[in-house]
Amino acid sequence: MTSLADYSLYFGLSLALSTLFAMGGVGSAIALVPSLSMAGLGFDLARALGLLVNTAATAAASVTHFRHGVLDVRFALPLLLAVLVATPVGAWSSQFVPHAVLEAILTVFPILAAVLLLIPRRPTLLRSDSPWPLLAIGGGVGLLSGMLGVGGGTLLMPALILLGHDAKKAARAIGFVIPFSTAGAFLTYLSFTPMDWPLLAVVGVSAILEGYLGATILHRGLSAAHVKKLITALLLALAAKMIWGL
Repeated sequence: MTSLADYSLYFGLSLALSTLFAMGGVGSAIALVPSLSMAGLGFDLARALGLLVNTAATAAASVTHFRHGVLDVRFALPLLLAVLVATPVGAWSSQFVPHAVLEAILTVFPILAAVLLLIPRRPTLLRSDSPWPLLAIGGGVGLLSGMLGVGGGTLLMPALILLGHDAKKAARAIGFVIPFSTAGAFLTYLSFTPMDWPLLAVVGVSAILEGYLGATILHRGLSAAHVKKLITALLLALAAKMIWGL
């Protein structure tokens, strides 16, 4: 039985991490899922809630980009089709993979994200306007993110930049794609994961609040560069804690 103290802890974790990561332009599930798990929440439930938070956090940005006409839907469509198929498949197949294996893979993600945040400019390795690389990247990232319960933006962004796509264009496309992919994976987790509905509501409220708080704090002058450094340090500390636990 989840106590009021547990709800308060999970709410605080979700709100703090989501707000911080929103300010840095990075999906919070990469830190939220292992943090909730280490705080005592079941791994399956932690992954499902992480997907819910990512869905809520990115949906508003997606709607804003679409309303302002800055979203290249034709560019985003191959990614969307790929992740719509691959992410639920990854989520469904995760129930057949030992938790120890998934947790070991998840340990790598904070390190990878930290490294990518530290690289200010990434070279173009291959310039391609074909939809096939986008389908392949979206499928691979969707499968992995569905299994781990994290958003795929951390991997999608550098992959698209390496293909020669503009960073802002890629970010808008990813913001459009992620809500669909994470929502599909979340619904898939519901098919085999007992859900704590009050906790779902608590985390959902924190996800809504984080968008407002993140924007407000940034608007008041906090440097995005400093936020990213703080996120990098947090990710590395989290990875060290996870490695120690393994």
